[in-house]
This record gives sequence, structure tokens and C-alpha cells, in this order.
Amino acid sequence: MGSTNTNSQPVLELINISKHFGGVHALESVSLAVRPGEVVALVGDNGAGKSTLVKTIAGINMPDAGEMRVNGAKVRITAPHDAMRLGIQTVYQDLALCDNLDTVQNLFLGRELQGGILTAGRLRRADMESRARKVLRELGVSTLRDLTVPVGSLSGGQRQSVAICRSVLWEPKVVLLDEPTAALGVAQRKEVMALIMRLRQTNHGVIVISHDLADVQEMADTVVVLRLGRKVAEFSRGTFSRDDLVSAITGLSASAA
Repeated sequence: MGSTNTNSQPVLELINISKHFGGVHALESVSLAVRPGEVVALVGDNGAGKSTLVKTIAGINMPDAGEMRVNGAKVRITAPHDAMRLGIQTVYQDLALCDNLDTVQNLFLGRELQGGILTAGRLRRADMESRARKVLRELGVSTLRDLTVPVGSLSGGQRQSVAICRSVLWEPKVVLLDEPTAALGVAQRKEVMALIMRLRQTNHGVIVISHDLADVQEMADTVVVLRLGRKVAEFSRGTFSRDDLVSAITGLSASAA
């Protein structure tokens, strides 16, 4: 795996982001950056602030303090459509797929390609299928050969692939992934990990929430550790061990932070 160009401008940068829910400090002055072709992993125990941070980037939560920058320009994200307009796509753990629809229908759900007045606005199924196959090919997804099968009959790894490909279909700058390998078997996990590496190779910035430290060590260029809403450590590829991550996550070693 090639190394990320740490001198390139971050495609997404968070500076001292804070978020409170009443008296609960969910995030306190959290800063991080992701560059094109970089995988940043967010790790921490339950309640550390990982999901809150991703939802803040995605426009579901509005930060109470701090700023976000996209390609160096300060931005204000107040709703999910703001994030999507800025090139930020999110794949949540529930995937939000419609089991009764096929792969093409799920990829274009809500954004179907339609013909003009002369065709009475009929869906351009052939065009959508062609574009779907192009994205699947670019991301190296070879297990989805029959695009007409309902996604409810697909394996967990295939469903995750559909959700990730749907996010990439609209050419985002950054893809946020929430526990993409959770509850997958070994073969399916490898399939999804390969897809994440392909996102990296196609120059997307990727932020991944993961509890699987083996996955984190394999895929991440940078690991950001959150504990009780604060960023307590940041590691670069090759500079940390599993024990370093565990120590930072649990707070048992003060030197880890």
C-alpha cells in the first residue's frame, strides 16, 4: 500500500468541534483532517463520541463550536443536503437499503434518471444500469453480477458494497463509513476491506468508525482515538501497536495520550 501525501491540503478539516446535548459534552474541541487518498479511522469505546462526530460532519448534528473546512474553505453544514452538496457522503451501519428493490434501484433511489417530455418521463433503466456497472467496475466489485436481484437476498458483504457504491455514484470527496465490517464473516470482511482500499486508491478521503482494531491496523493511514468526547491520541500508520490503541482507548496509560 502506498503512503498518503501528508503535504497535500486536507479535503476535509475539523477544527475544535464541540457538541453538547444539554449538560452532556458529547464532543469537546475535536480536531482532525482527512486528505485525498487517506483512510482515517475513528476508534473509542461506546459513548466516546465517534457517531456524534460523524453525524456532525454529515449534517445531522450542528456543532456548538468550532469550524469545518472543505478544500481549505470554511463551510457551514446545517443539514444532510449541505454535506452532500459539498461532496460528503455517509454510509450508516443500517445501510438504509430497500430489500425489495434491486441493486440499480437502490443505487439511484430518489435520484432516478428520467427521460424528457417525449418519453413521458420514463425511467432510463439502461442508462442507470450502465452507470451502475461502471461504478462497480471502478471500485473492483466483482461479486454483484446480477443487478436485477433484490438486495434483500444478497450477502452482508454484497449489501455493504451496494451501500458504498451508492455513496460513490455521485463523485464525493469524502466517504464516511460507520462500522462497515461489523457482523460480517471472514470472506465478506475481506471483500469490504478491499473496497475501502479501492476508495483510497481512487483518491477519496475516507473516515471509518470501527471497533475492530485488526481492521484498523490493516486499513488506516491515521487513527484518531476518542474518549469521553475528547481526542486523546492520533497515530500514523506504522507508529503504533494494538496495545497502544487499547491504552489510548481505555486511558490506562497516560503516555498514550
